[in-house]
Amino acid sequence: MTTVKLHDKTFDTYLSSETIQQKVAELAGILNKEYADRRPLFIAILNGSFMFASDLFKHLTIDAEISFIKLASYRGTKSTGRIITAIGLEDDLFDRDVVILEDIVDTGRTLHEFLPKLHHQQPKSLKIVTLLHKAEATQFPIPIDHVGFSIPDKFVVGYGLDYDGLGRNLKEIYQLAEKDIE
Repeated sequence: MTTVKLHDKTFDTYLSSETIQQKVAELAGILNKEYADRRPLFIAILNGSFMFASDLFKHLTIDAEISFIKLASYRGTKSTGRIITAIGLEDDLFDRDVVILEDIVDTGRTLHEFLPKLHHQQPKSLKIVTLLHKAEATQFPIPIDHVGFSIPDKFVVGYGLDYDGLGRNLKEIYQLAEKDIE
């Protein structure tokens, strides 16, 4: 097992790059079928989903557009409980098929607060695709249409996910080592 040290914490390998890429290709295949005759707008939630969105788009064979919005609620390894919006959505969603791309859904707070803003714009359809889901941590249930991996309620980094700014560049996903869990 490979470990990495970020700031003051140690993380152990949880999902290999190969496992992640297989799942991303599988999710893209599902979306290619679901949207075969449509042109969806994908909205990737920054910062964490940038790698997931990029790799997913490489496997899409359908006509699709992508936009990005920055929503965040984490500082360190804990959620702050408030959503910070830094970059707003400028696309018109009226009568569009919209697919939200998330790196991880844990408490559900971020999407719970963001989804009403999207529904207000009256999209034709709205689906949520997340690479990771921490069902045990869910406090704000939201409808997730496609989940790459259901994971335990432990802090993870890598493949776009960070710990206070570090770790996003890792190809694998790492889980906080037992010795560092508070």
